[in-house]
Amino acid sequence: MSFSGKYQLESQEGFVEFMKAVGLPDDLIEKGKDIKSVSEIEQKGDHFKVVITTGPKVLTNIFTIGRESEFETLTGEKVKAVVNKEGNKLKVVLNKVTSVTEMVDENTLVNILTLGSLVYKSISKRVA
Repeated sequence: MSFSGKYQLESQEGFVEFMKAVGLPDDLIEKGKDIKSVSEIEQKGDHFKVVITTGPKVLTNIFTIGRESEFETLTGEKVKAVVNKEGNKLKVVLNKVTSVTEMVDENTLVNILTLGSLVYKSISKRVA
């Protein structure tokens, strides 16, 4: 199943607590909690381009499965990491945050971020 497509955030759990824990400023958390972010994913084989637009903030990460790439984190920090693919799941560890993105079906993208015991879960639906 290809990840390619455009997805809009439909629901999320644990946003405020998780973003506080990763060090996002309170004003950005307050602005971001009600914004329906849009994720655009281009997949060509093992090569991915992911663009996430949350209001005025645009986060772009380009990577190839199994190869070290540079990522911009939620706080704007640049880190190097390797994304691995397991079935319909993409897994990466950025600093202490583990990210698992799964194509649940052809129209639903679920992302789970874990930091210690804190979990942030978002569900996005295909819009294009």
